[in-house]
Amino acid sequence: MTALTLPKRDARTRPRALLAIATAVSLAIVASFVGGPAAGAASEADSAMPRTIDVTGTGIVRGTPDVLDLVLGIEVRARSAAEALSRNSELLRKVLVRLRDANVAEDDTQTAELSVWPVTNDDGTAVIAYSVSNTLDVTLRDLDTAGSVVDAVTQIASDEIVVRGLSFSFEDNSRLVARARAEAVRQARVQAEQLAQAGDVTLGRLLSIEETSTPEGTPLPLADAKSTAEASAPIEPGTLGLSVEVHLRYEIA
Repeated sequence: MTALTLPKRDARTRPRALLAIATAVSLAIVASFVGGPAAGAASEADSAMPRTIDVTGTGIVRGTPDVLDLVLGIEVRARSAAEALSRNSELLRKVLVRLRDANVAEDDTQTAELSVWPVTNDDGTAVIAYSVSNTLDVTLRDLDTAGSVVDAVTQIASDEIVVRGLSFSFEDNSRLVARARAEAVRQARVQAEQLAQAGDVTLGRLLSIEETSTPEGTPLPLADAKSTAEASAPIEPGTLGLSVEVHLRYEIA
C-alpha cells in the first residue's frame, strides 16, 4: 500500500499566519464597538429632534404722516460753465433764504447732487452752452404750511427750479410698529392653532420668533414747478401704511 505524505509547513510561516488571524479578529472586535454606539447615537439624535409648526403673520396699520420729504432741482443753462455755476449758486442761496424764513432748520436741508456738463448742437459737433444741475433735499415738519413753502420756493424761478419728487414719512412710528407687531403675532398664533387642530396635534411652546418690517407707500412725484404754482393745491398727506411680518415656530407637544 502506498501512503500519501503531505509536505510539512515551514515552521517559520506559522507565527505569521497566527499574527494575521489575531489582527483580523482584533479589528473586527474594535469595529463592532465603534460602529454600534455611533449608529445608536445618530438614531437617538434623530428621534430627539422636535416636531414643529412654522407660521407667518403680517400686521398692517395705517396712520397720518407728519413729515414731508421734498426734492428740489435747480437747473441752469448758460454760455459758459462759470456763468451757469454762478447763476445756480445764486438761486440756491435764494431758496435757502426762503426756507429759513419758513422756519426750516439747516439740518433739514442737504445738497444731494451737483452736476456740470456741456450742451452741444444737434449734430454734436460744437458746444453751445453749459448746464449746471443742483439737487436739494428738504424735510418739512409742518405739513400745514408745506404747500405755501413749496409755492414760495418754486416761484423764485419758474423755469429753473422744479420739484422732482416728494414723499411722506413719520417722525416717530414706534406706536404704529407696536400695533402692527401685536397684530402680526396674533395672526400667526391663530394660524398655528388652526394647523395644529387640522393635524390633530397639540400646539406646544413657542421656540423662536423673527420679525421684519417694511413701511408701505411710495413718493408722490410732481411734474414741474409750473403746475404746482398754477394749481396752488394744498399738500394732503392722507394715510400711510406700515407693515410688520413675523415668523413663529411652535413645538408640537
